[in-house]
Order: sequence, then C-alpha cells, then structure tokens
Amino acid sequence: MAPSLSTFLFFLLLLLLSLFTTTTLSLTCTTQKLTHPKSNALYSKCVDLPQLKSFLHFTHDPSNSTLAVAFIASPPSPSGWVSWGLNPTATGMAGTQAIAAYSDEAGKVTVKTLDIKSYAALVPGKLSYEVWDLSAEQSGGEFRIFATLKLPEKGSGSVNQVWQVGPSVTQERLDKHSFLPENLNSKGTLDLINGEHGSSSSSGGVDSRTKKKNIHGILNAVSWGFLFPLGVIIARYMRTFPSADPAWFYLHVGCQLSAYAIGVAGWATGLRLGSESVGITYSIHRNIGISLFTLCTIQIFALFLRPQKDHKYRYFWNIYHHSIGYTIIILSLINIFKGFDILSPEKKWKTTYIGVIGALAVIAVLLEVITWIVVLKRKSDKSTTKTYDGYDDSQNRQQPLNM
Repeated sequence: MAPSLSTFLFFLLLLLLSLFTTTTLSLTCTTQKLTHPKSNALYSKCVDLPQLKSFLHFTHDPSNSTLAVAFIASPPSPSGWVSWGLNPTATGMAGTQAIAAYSDEAGKVTVKTLDIKSYAALVPGKLSYEVWDLSAEQSGGEFRIFATLKLPEKGSGSVNQVWQVGPSVTQERLDKHSFLPENLNSKGTLDLINGEHGSSSSSGGVDSRTKKKNIHGILNAVSWGFLFPLGVIIARYMRTFPSADPAWFYLHVGCQLSAYAIGVAGWATGLRLGSESVGITYSIHRNIGISLFTLCTIQIFALFLRPQKDHKYRYFWNIYHHSIGYTIIILSLINIFKGFDILSPEKKWKTTYIGVIGALAVIAVLLEVITWIVVLKRKSDKSTTKTYDGYDDSQNRQQPLNM
C-alpha cells in the first residue's frame, strides 16, 4: 500500500503544480491568443497593463488610422463593471472617451459608451471617436471588450489610454470606483508602434493636475515635514548654550514662520485640487490637513502672546506652546505619508524623505544626549562648589581659621 500511496501523492503534486503553472501563465497577455470577433484575425500586439490586473490586445492600421482593441479585466465584484478608453486631450480620467461593460440583472452583458466630462459621474454618452464592431463577453468573472476606433489623426505614434473597474451598477449607471493607488494610476500612454505601455510622464511631461499634486506634496513636505521639525530642534537644543542666546530664538522663529508661509501655500493648493476633483475625497488626509493649518495658526499667535520669563503665566504658556508644537510634528508626518500613498510617486522620493527625517531624528537624539551631559555637568559643578550647609566652600577656604 505504501508504494501506491506514494505514487498517488506524487501524481497529485504534479497535477497541482501544473494547475498553478497554467494559472500563472494565464496572467500574461502573451498566453492569451485573442482573435478579432468579426475577422477572426489575431491581434498583432498585446500589453500587460500595470494596474488592476488588466490586459490590452490591439491591432493598429496606420494606413487608415484605425485601432482594433480587446480589453480584458475583472471587476471587483460579480455585479461590477470594467472600462477602457482613450483621452484625446489629457492623460487623466476627465475627457476620456470610454467603453464599459457589465452584466445586467438578467445576466446579459451590456456595453455602454461614456463621454467622461468630469470626475463627478460616469454617465453614458456618445464618443468623439467613431467606433464600430463594439461587443463584450464575460467568462469566469472576466470581461472582454471588443471595439474598433477611428483615430483622429494619421501618423500618431501613441495615444493616451485610461482603464478602470468598479464595484456595481445602479439603474444602468456605473457607480464610482475605488480611489486606491491602483485605481488612480490606471492610465498612461499606449505606444502603437512598439506595443508598449508608458506612464503618463513618459510622453512629454505630466498633465497639469499631476503637476499641481506634485507641487502640493513638495510644499507640505518642505514646510510641515522639514522646516517645522527643524525649528523645534533648534529651540530645544540650541537654547542650552548661553552663547547661542538670542540667535536660537530668531532661527527658531524664522524656521516656523517660513514653514507656516510655505504650508499655507501647500494647503491652498490642496483646496484647489479638492475643488477641481468633484467626487474624489480623501477624508483622512483632508481632515488632518485642516487640523494642521488650524494648529499652526494658533501656534503663530504664541509669538505674540508670549509672556516674560518671570511672568506667572509663563509656565502655562510653555505647556500650550510645546504640546501644540509636538502635536503638529506628529500629524504632519502622518499626513505626509498619507499623501505619498495617494500620489504614489516613484519610490526614490519616499525613500529620500524617509532619509531626511531619519537624519533629523539622529541629530535630535545626539543633541538630546549632549544636552543632558551639559545639564548634568552644570549640576555637578554647582554641587562641588557648595558645602554641606549650602555656603560657598571656596570663600571659607580663603578665610583664616579663628583658633
């Protein structure tokens, strides 16, 4: 019985490995031999799209400027939808001429064309492109959209493509998709000649909206994420040394005022982005940003409400000033990394910022150690110059003893 059981387990293992291999290979477009549903001709090129586990097969005929496509994707739920389209004016979603597919209540696959004018709603509309041979099919939870489009210009080597998946359809209208990084980054350029997908920035720069996002991120990273913590480090550690007074105070105020001015500019840019993105809301990022702006405004007033060192309210002012300052640092770091998740920049930018913050943290730890050494040394020096009864021992040594 033992040999036969071993043989059975061996063949079972081979079967599982073959199934795994087949599933893995099916995740690339080169293993998907798709033919045009009307002409039965194989599509000449295919692209593994980098987001949402999607694929695009296409044939471009430059002689008559036509593009035959087959888009493959799976919705996040059985009642969801998938879409693919071209944007003739920009690289984002607004302006996209899209084709969507979903299953209706009767289980029939429905195809819709969408003229997406804004981010507010995905409403069916006539495309600016001439389109024919439009159809769709569903198999195993996977949708396939087929279409042939007439491109507006001959000789164009690339087009802006956008694709998306959504969770549901309500009364024949596509419900909003998720705003995860993979959903927000499902766009780019399609090289019609080489059959390659490129990021939005690979075809002559980024669109204006992405530029605004980058500006917003840089301003806030520099202000709340760098200058503000630097100002706190200056105030906490430079004041330990009498020779640095009052230079530390002016450096501290300069850093904080600069951080506030740059941060207000970044905050205003964020408000502008929000007003231009109807239907897209990052609640946590937005609420933390509003809290940061409010706390920093209150903190600026600390400069004008600052009592003298010997004033009886100075103790309470210190508590108010320090607690708000450290709260701002914590919230700013959280929000900056939230922004990284939303913007999804190249990894090097996030790594660079982590390196900068890490360097500031190391400097703060070293200065903290040095500060405690200086403070303890001062206490030690004072204690050695006192006798047990509290009088200056050096003065006693200078006086002759009365016998």
